[in-house]
Amino acid sequence: MPVLLRPAVRVLGPLVFALPGCLVACASAQPPPPPPTDTVPVQVDAARDELAALAAAAQDRHLVAQYVYSRSGQPDRTVVFTSANDGSWRVDVPGGALGGTVDISLAATADGLFQCALPSPGRVEPASCVRVGERDEPLPRRVDPRVQHPLTDWLDVLTDRRAPLAVAPAGAPEGLTGTCYSVDSTSASLNAPLDVGIYCYDQDGTPTGVRTGTGTLRLAGTPGPPPAAVQLAGPVTDGEALGTAAPPTPTPDPSDSPSAGTP
Repeated sequence: MPVLLRPAVRVLGPLVFALPGCLVACASAQPPPPPPTDTVPVQVDAARDELAALAAAAQDRHLVAQYVYSRSGQPDRTVVFTSANDGSWRVDVPGGALGGTVDISLAATADGLFQCALPSPGRVEPASCVRVGERDEPLPRRVDPRVQHPLTDWLDVLTDRRAPLAVAPAGAPEGLTGTCYSVDSTSASLNAPLDVGIYCYDQDGTPTGVRTGTGTLRLAGTPGPPPAAVQLAGPVTDGEALGTAAPPTPTPDPSDSPSAGTP
């Protein structure tokens, strides 16, 4: 038996001494680990946190402010936003109904959500209001001018970290000021929680501008102090809310046309 073991020792000996060197060489031949890739997510999370903080400040900011609303193919309009100390709000929207011919006011109070029709070129009657839902309910699509959302309920979306949003720092579009962020939806649903675009705020939470596919809101001047509570523009009636679409053009009655040969 000793005679048989000596050759095996002679063969294994060099292999045992060579193995550590092979392991070192193989390890040194491995490619270096890739650099960390968490820089962009960290920046994105920081932007989301910053925007959420500004939107939360905007929810607590009570004021009366005027905004210029611009939309392609339409004249500029001045929107008045009131956020009262009791948490009620009101947004006056010139040309907000019936294809731009009727001015309206939207208001949320402890009694619910209201649309008020104001005296305008397309409506000579005194102001009157209709209740369109509970305070926190969304407006029916047919009566929703969408101008009020960046100043009211979309603030809830911007402060909700569970909302499917992608947020990144952005430069201020022409005419807007403040700290701005690009906001996109990461949801595949057709009902996005808000309109994608650029949202801008002052450091105290004042919304200074918003640019989306529906138009641009730009803060005009310095906001004023808020009232204790908003007041509806007129008495509440049992009428129907006015839609945003233009009313259909009436079809002429052929019986009203003079017959051929009639002088």
